[in-house]
Amino acid sequence: MSLTSHTPRPAGDGRRETNAATVLRTVLDHGPVARSAIARLSGLSPAAVSRQATDLLRQGLLRELPERPDPVGRGRPQIPVDLHIDTRASPVVGGVHLGVPASTFGLVDLRGRLVARRAFGHEGADPRVLPALVARALRAFLAEHVGARPLLGVGAAVGGWVDPDHGRVVRHDALGWYHRPLAAELTRGLGGRTVRVDNHARAVAQSETLFGRPEARRSLVHLFVGNVADAALGIAGVVHQGPGSAAGDVAHLPVPGSTVPCPCGRSGCLEATVSDRTLGETAYRRGIVPDPDSSLLVDAAATGDRRADRLLRERARAVGRAVALLLDVLNPDLVVVTEQASLLDPDYLEEIRGAAVDHSHVCDDPDRIVGPHAGPAAMPVAAGTVLLHPLFRNPLRGLERLTASAGPPPGEPHG
Repeated sequence: MSLTSHTPRPAGDGRRETNAATVLRTVLDHGPVARSAIARLSGLSPAAVSRQATDLLRQGLLRELPERPDPVGRGRPQIPVDLHIDTRASPVVGGVHLGVPASTFGLVDLRGRLVARRAFGHEGADPRVLPALVARALRAFLAEHVGARPLLGVGAAVGGWVDPDHGRVVRHDALGWYHRPLAAELTRGLGGRTVRVDNHARAVAQSETLFGRPEARRSLVHLFVGNVADAALGIAGVVHQGPGSAAGDVAHLPVPGSTVPCPCGRSGCLEATVSDRTLGETAYRRGIVPDPDSSLLVDAAATGDRRADRLLRERARAVGRAVALLLDVLNPDLVVVTEQASLLDPDYLEEIRGAAVDHSHVCDDPDRIVGPHAGPAAMPVAAGTVLLHPLFRNPLRGLERLTASAGPPPGEPHG
């Protein structure tokens, strides 16, 4: 049965759905892997593994690979299964990270690997029409890159307060969005294609728990520093949302030593101190760059401009002081920091680590502070994970919902 075919709705007490998720996650972690090994690794019975593997194969999420002999020379040859990747029929998801001056599109496979990527600049665009502009450009990107592969839907990651259950951006001050039905707007622009939205800090945290380091599944804090500052907390593989999905607002977290004024009336708030906008304006004011653009500053540092390097190190140390506060309050196994300069140059991550360890009362191990596992591809991969994360948590129901609401292939007229 294909990905777009109907699969009977699972019935009973939920064990079938839970077992399917366990099998899929085990294959994600260990595949290619034989069914007998899945049973041993997951603790499920061989019969349960066989049933769920059959369902996942029928749905197109798994595929069988060529037989291989029993490694100890006993019994029948084993047929390994793996996630359905690396073929022309492999399912993919689209992703879009909506930023303030630009957005990034991505095509992501079931292992969270980036298949294709494109930047879409829209600085100065009217925020009221921005979703329509992004959807039009994203639809062209998908039409070019999806080909014959099944497109399961699109994940969208954006800053601010986002309610994923209702597909709304509750508040995004930098864009002036309040109670914006972003998922519905993007769905219309993509011809009815399924779209799920979430906050970008939570999206990266979900990406880390699915595809990143093992420590991330125990506990992690993710800090995003861009034009906005957001954070996310994950415990035992679950990313916390809180009532109204409002968790993660750290824009006004006080940064020790900062006196930068904030629009809220106080000084030393995290976003006002370390945002890309602040960084670009400071670089412009100091005569380092011709325009107030943080990307120009990063480029200048890469070409050897010492003034640019010093300013980026100042920002990194301020980020590190904020990381120290998060470490002291939450003490996670891992802190993941997404910050423009440190994604491109590990020297700036070392500055963040050094300041965090110097100011933290509970952490003396800089290796607990890392960049995203996907490196510079972190944001488009995280955007795709907005769709993949619920699919891995409940593949039987999740895929049924996706295929029920999927529109025509990108680029084709709807209706």
